[in-house]
Amino acid sequence: MLIRSKAPLRISFAGGGTDVMPYLAEQGGCVLGTTIDHYAYSTLQLSPEPTITVKSLDYDMTVKHNLEQPLPYDGNLDLVKSVINRLHLEQIDSSNNQGIEVYLHSDAPPGSGLGSSSTLVVCLIALFRKYHNLPLTAYEIADLAYQIERVDMGIKGGKQDQYAATFGGFNFIEFHKDATIVNPLRIEPDILNELDYNLLLCYTGKTRLSSGIIDTQVQNYINKEPDVIAAMGELKQLTIALKNALLRGKLEEFGDLLNEAWLNKKKMASQITTPLIDELYDTARKHGALGGKVTGAGGGGYMFFYCPFGTKRQVAEALTRTGAQIVDFNFDFHGVQTWQVR
Repeated sequence: MLIRSKAPLRISFAGGGTDVMPYLAEQGGCVLGTTIDHYAYSTLQLSPEPTITVKSLDYDMTVKHNLEQPLPYDGNLDLVKSVINRLHLEQIDSSNNQGIEVYLHSDAPPGSGLGSSSTLVVCLIALFRKYHNLPLTAYEIADLAYQIERVDMGIKGGKQDQYAATFGGFNFIEFHKDATIVNPLRIEPDILNELDYNLLLCYTGKTRLSSGIIDTQVQNYINKEPDVIAAMGELKQLTIALKNALLRGKLEEFGDLLNEAWLNKKKMASQITTPLIDELYDTARKHGALGGKVTGAGGGGYMFFYCPFGTKRQVAEALTRTGAQIVDFNFDFHGVQTWQVR
């Protein structure tokens, strides 16, 4: 028996950073984004040995441990171990010594800005939900992924990635102190096709650690830096405006608002942009793109741009000359999925 799971990576159009504590609890946040057809994958198969084996195909790394005690945290696949400790070892007892092997791989590396780490956690939770027949709703999967990553493991970051990967599709997500609300957007097919036709995704060639960027952003908010407070408030309003423009099919307005949102996003922490990111952004705008941004906390990873008709090819060629890699993608509307192979 094999059980497989996959969860989609995401593009965040605007609002990232307002989903981070303590701003989220004190001010409330919102994010507009979509998932794409790049995924994190996991597979579980039974083992004849009473052990737990985890294999990362991306890093050619294997960890193996017996079933008698929790997997130790030693810097090797610790986030994966945390999911297994919470969702697998708590479900078995001394009468059940069935060993398992778990295989992992992803279409994007950690630090890509596509939410790959959180997406992998969601993928694993869904895998063990299927294996143990756990009664977890979509909201419970996303919240548990957040708790494991941000609370149990203390990894800095926001709340959007877990919900995006779980629910999939285009969502306007509201973050409050005591609740997170996912609002799926009903966008007409003509609008979706035109957006897909005009969006350009590229890889900067550099990954980054988001924790330092988020630390700076949080500290700037705690210190009540006026420019940061104003930028975050403006970013929330622009996120709402972007959602409305998208629903109404005002895509050139959508592109212009992306530019405004990026200008405000950069004010939240100095590390969000770099000379390379600025060069890529300026190059894209010079050749016709209306707006865009980095897809995650900043500092590297992927970027996307909205290019009106007749400009996408020129923007792509210019970005390629600057050293970026153009990436093909489509939208994903399914969220996390699991299935059994017999």
